[in-house]
Amino acid sequence: MSVVQNAVTVGSHIEVGTPKTHEARTVPYPAFLDGEIRARTEGKAARSVLFGDGQAYMPLPRTGSGWFSRAVDRCIAADTTRAEASLERGETPEPIMSRVTPHDLRHTAASLAISAGANVKAVQRMLGHASAAMTLDTYADLFDDDLDDVATALDQARASAVVASSLPPEESEQ
Repeated sequence: MSVVQNAVTVGSHIEVGTPKTHEARTVPYPAFLDGEIRARTEGKAARSVLFGDGQAYMPLPRTGSGWFSRAVDRCIAADTTRAEASLERGETPEPIMSRVTPHDLRHTAASLAISAGANVKAVQRMLGHASAAMTLDTYADLFDDDLDDVATALDQARASAVVASSLPPEESEQ
């Protein structure tokens, strides 16, 4: 999916323009989103705004009181209810979801992509970073945990490349 415009709240109104760094970016579009996106496009013209009423851009979440924060509050409340029910049954409750921000979700998407083996240049494009070095610097901590995987992959590559095992050296004839 190509992102060529974004909507930013400036003061009390929304300005539509180019994305940050004035560069279009490409983000992956997994098939599991098809149903949700199809439902959101139903009854809207081809050039309508996808989220919201189709005409007006959905305002960005405000910290603490916006739609995103309220959605996170509902998730935490649901987890709290589940945790209390677990305690009543004498079970150890699962951890309650921590507060997240839209930026946390962006970081998670990049982390999951890197963990899944995505090409760093592809992640760079997805995030709109100016360089792969910026992406690597930001997410370098993720690669430390992958060193064992690299060692395993190298070991497997070597094992599959060995055609014959070494023969013991022949004893010299005397």
